Amino acid sequence: MIPVDFLPKAKKLKLISLFSGCGGMDLGFRGDFNVMGKRYERNPYDILFSNDIVQKACDTYSYNFDHEAYCCDIKELDYSLLPKADVVIGGFPCQDFSLAGKRKGLSTDRGKLYIEMKKVIEYIKPMAFVAENVDGIRRSKAGDDTSALDIILDDFRNLGYNVVYKVLNAADYGVPQNRIRVIIVGIKADLHKFMKYPKPTNGNDCDNPWITSREAIDDLWDMIDKTTIKNHTSKDYSKAKFYPGKHTQGNCRIKADKPSPTIRSEHHGNIEGHYRTTNPNVPDDMTGWRRLSVRECARLQTFPDNFEFPVSSSDAYKQIGNAVPPVLAWHIARALYISLYM
Repeated sequence: MIPVDFLPKAKKLKLISLFSGCGGMDLGFRGDFNVMGKRYERNPYDILFSNDIVQKACDTYSYNFDHEAYCCDIKELDYSLLPKADVVIGGFPCQDFSLAGKRKGLSTDRGKLYIEMKKVIEYIKPMAFVAENVDGIRRSKAGDDTSALDIILDDFRNLGYNVVYKVLNAADYGVPQNRIRVIIVGIKADLHKFMKYPKPTNGNDCDNPWITSREAIDDLWDMIDKTTIKNHTSKDYSKAKFYPGKHTQGNCRIKADKPSPTIRSEHHGNIEGHYRTTNPNVPDDMTGWRRLSVRECARLQTFPDNFEFPVSSSDAYKQIGNAVPPVLAWHIARALYISLYM
């Protein structure tokens, strides 16, 4: 693993983004944003083309970037629209590999969408690619002793790439959230290079501890309808009820002094409650609980406050939950650049 504080001086890389969603991975690769008082410098990537199937996700993407996302089913994508590029990135759909889902894996059309990313890579022939997915992809069986991940890695290798993967926890990179993901990276075999993953910046083995939920969102607690920060109004948090004594999804609060649990797209109205309550003397009294707002979820995912979600709160929750945390993507982007040029 390598530190990513300084980048070698080399050319900017042209980038194509697939399964772009609202743009979490793209923002990290681009850089040039501030989160929790820290500056994440501009990275040497130019995003030339982005694609997603969900129109509202494309709307959010286009609102926040200098170019519009191209909205269509990737299986119907006209490759003549694709520019030449050095890097292809994408978080192909993960629901069929998730431990929290039905775990149908490669048996569904959605589970096989990585093939569409493979086709684009075969067509573009980039120097490198980055693919992201849930950790459940390692456990999703595709045969007696074969996982879905094994098949996916072999398929990418057969295109002529040195392909490796690593399981990263976003909390280890300054994200106030435990979010464990598989990061697959391929570099053209004839370059004779392999991905060197970024060195963790936070956690037990680092000088800096994990960033807690309190550090990320505490200033927003009593600012509903009182701040110019977008997506933090009375319309931007779920009013779904809490049910005493039931252990169901979202029927709990995040912890103040730890990173939050994974923000998932399936949460919708059942996003967890804030750690604060209007009745601190009776912690189990749910009458004073409030669910996390869209902006609080965005903070926990490390979207900067000037990244807006011009959609309903329900759609915004989904988009945030589907995204790669920009700060994690920023570290991956810089590590890839170092791997290519050092």
